[in-house]
Amino acid sequence: MSTQPQITVVGLGTGDENQLTLGVWRKLEAAGARGGAIFLRTREHPMVAMLDHHSLRYETFDAVYEAHEGFDAVYEQIASQLIERAKSANSGEVLYAVPGHPMVAERTVQLLRERCPAEGVLLTLMGGESFLDQAFLRLGFDPIEGFQLLDGTSLTASGLNPQLHTLIGQVYDVYTASDVKLTLMELYPDDYPVVVGHALGVAGEERVREVPLYELDRVEGYGNLSLVWVPRTDREDVRSRTFTRLHEIVAILRSPEGCPWDREQTHQSLRKNLIEEAYEVLETIDEDDPDHMREELGDLLLQIMLHSQIEAEDGMFTVFDVIRELNEKLVRRHPHVFGTAQAEDADEALGNWQQIKEEEKRKKGINPDELPLLSGVPRELPGLMKAYKLQKKAASVGFDWGTKEEVLPVVESELAEVKEAIERFGKAEQQEELGDLLFAVVNLARFLKVDPEEAMADANRKFFDRFGYIEAQLRLKGKSFDQTDLQEMESLWQEAKKVLKK
Repeated sequence: MSTQPQITVVGLGTGDENQLTLGVWRKLEAAGARGGAIFLRTREHPMVAMLDHHSLRYETFDAVYEAHEGFDAVYEQIASQLIERAKSANSGEVLYAVPGHPMVAERTVQLLRERCPAEGVLLTLMGGESFLDQAFLRLGFDPIEGFQLLDGTSLTASGLNPQLHTLIGQVYDVYTASDVKLTLMELYPDDYPVVVGHALGVAGEERVREVPLYELDRVEGYGNLSLVWVPRTDREDVRSRTFTRLHEIVAILRSPEGCPWDREQTHQSLRKNLIEEAYEVLETIDEDDPDHMREELGDLLLQIMLHSQIEAEDGMFTVFDVIRELNEKLVRRHPHVFGTAQAEDADEALGNWQQIKEEEKRKKGINPDELPLLSGVPRELPGLMKAYKLQKKAASVGFDWGTKEEVLPVVESELAEVKEAIERFGKAEQQEELGDLLFAVVNLARFLKVDPEEAMADANRKFFDRFGYIEAQLRLKGKSFDQTDLQEMESLWQEAKKVLKK
């Protein structure tokens, strides 16, 4: 009668033999007495000396670490070898010993849990003292205050929460410590106090040192038993860098105890603010001013937060629903990044995007083929921009002039009609003909491959600077606008054209 292959995983604890559980020690002794297979993930652990002292034979996977550059491949090979050994004839129970606790920061154990059932291998786990136990004892914080355990080899700023005590394990060397430092600096000040712990609970080897964050990678002694503790904080200079704090502040402003002005706002009252803030961001782009851009992007984000908070108060959706929908859309519309589709260039990527948009409309019961060609251009776009987009859509089906030389007479014709309207008709007709002229000028801009909004913005900036020159020169002369005339201002205007070059 054959027995089911079995792997038993035991935890060797943190390195203090007095903290090794009696059950684990008996398991190790029994395996040694019968000549069973004992495998260690690594020899680099204080408890190995105790195994040697009692002449317990074992094999280690240290050679696997040397054969691979990445940890993922190492852990995969260890799991595969353990399963094959367990399944080999007459192997009996395979005993696999890991540092600490089998279920804390042990990727090989997670792989075994995933793969053993399908391989017909019985997997048993026996706990050991985790490095977390020693961390709580030696560092002196209570995890009930809020606690998270993170992997130093894959740390991201998005996973950090300053209101939780944060333990960072797997800080094997100074290079990992440097990566951890740079990630923490995305949220914490450079001088924020952090604690480095080496070999916690191991007599004669334990070292604990508090340092400012910027010195984290200057601490000596990093190894397999090293960790970093980032104490929790409610400091405003730390929390102010988190999205959670922004969400909290906006909710407070809209609350009965908040700001009277913010409480009174509605989607309609905030409508113009959203547009203005977007244009102020565009201004910082044109100015190439990162500091100003940072500020204005924040003002634009505030508008999004306020609109989302208004809907949250009505029970319709929250800003987290907005984020979720955006994330899902970005993944769905980039199958060449998150899926199996291909896109060799920007045009192909845009084609994927448009095709997926059409599929999404069909799922909503909208047939894209039945929609007007000019649909999809936002109603509230600025006039020049909207004209540009309408013309491009019409041009896509051949409704267009052939060359810019054909467009120029149209502009001239529309200008003649404006002149005629001025001479013969009233304001309504003049407005209509002026609109036709502007529309024709946009057509010309399109053929010249010039964005009309950008051209208009350049013209506005040029006028602003030149008029500002006139004002400045008058001030130097001790004059105001009331004390000058058009002739002097025109002279200064021509001077400004030469001085400012634009």
